[in-house]
Order: sequence, then C-alpha cells, then structure tokens
Amino acid sequence: MRWSQLAISCSLLALSGCGYQFQVEGAGPTVGGVAPAAAKPAGEAPRLAIRMFENKTFEPNIEVKVTGYARREFSAGSGARVMTDGEATDYVLKGQVIGAGVTSLTFTLQGTFESRATVTLNARVEHVKTGKVVWNQAATGSSEYFVTQDLQFNRVLENRAMEQAGILAAQDLATRFLYLVESGELARLTAAGGITLPSAPSPLAPSPAPSPGGPFGR
Repeated sequence: MRWSQLAISCSLLALSGCGYQFQVEGAGPTVGGVAPAAAKPAGEAPRLAIRMFENKTFEPNIEVKVTGYARREFSAGSGARVMTDGEATDYVLKGQVIGAGVTSLTFTLQGTFESRATVTLNARVEHVKTGKVVWNQAATGSSEYFVTQDLQFNRVLENRAMEQAGILAAQDLATRFLYLVESGELARLTAAGGITLPSAPSPLAPSPAPSPGGPFGR
C-alpha cells in the first residue's frame, strides 16, 4: 500500500512540474454563443387593438370569423401585443372584408367538379395619439375543394374553404405587419406622421344636356 501511495505522489509531482497548466478565464461559453453582458434586451412590442371588421360583402357573419382569425394570427406572429377592448393601446387596426366568393375551377356542361373560395381583406392601422394612418394593406387568401353530388355536403365544404381562405388572408396580414415592426418601418412611419392614402376618385361630372333636335342636332 505504501508503494502505491508513493507512486501516485510521484506522478502528481511529475505533472505539476511539466510546465503545462489548465485554466479557464471569463464567464465561459453560453447557450447561443452570446455572453449575458453582451445580450441586448428586446424592444417592447407595440400594443395593437383589433376592432371588429366591417363586412362589405354579401357573405353573412364573415366579419365575426375574420376578426377572430386576425386577433389569433396577430397574437401569434405579428410582432405586436394584441390588446383586448378597454385596454390601453398604441395602435388600432380597422379592417374590412372587401371580397368573399366562390369560383369554379374545373367544370363541364354537366356541372362543376372543383371550386375555389376566396376572401380578400383590407387592414388599416392608426396611431392612437396622432390619429394618423401608419399602415394600409390588402391581403387575399384562397382555398380549393372538390364538389360532390350532395348539395348539403357541398355547402359544408364551401364553408370550410371560406374559413380557410379567411385564415390565410389573416396570416398574410400578420406576416406583413411583422416585417413592418422588425424592420423599424412602423416606428419610422409613426415618427414621420403616417402615410398618405390615395385620394378617393372625384365624382363624375354630369352629362351635358342634349341639344334641341336630338343628339345629332338639326
């Protein structure tokens, strides 16, 4: 036993005298490769309230569904913090359903085999303090479905396709708004006083009164 202890002691002395030392300085590696002191705190997400969409189509109650889709998609992936009614907010989104319909894709003289449901939305974001519009964007979503011989089941398929089209349109708006936030464009447009919206077309001038004797005169 004494010889074993002596051999271990000699080995330790040889290693300590060989000139190699192992030492770690600093905080060491961190997950993600960024030291805690160098990490930048994330900016506070803008607060956004989404009002009930306005239905400009003949599709009943589509504005209720689309508003729910928009609130869900903006909460998940727009870079904004969606606020509920009554909470303080920085921006307000006012939207419209400006298109909702079904078109035939594949058909013959005997009937339609495949159809497409399309939903088009328009969203306008206003800065609460200034009342200026900082974002105005349209988005369209579409979904296809096969038509069967069962008219009642076709209605179910059409409703599902219309819902999917509305979800895709809301996702498109949320993705575009995310780019606006992350690129700093939202802050820049807010500081600049908003955007200039295209002016509404002027009303048509009244037609001139017909000359006596008919349109070709006498």
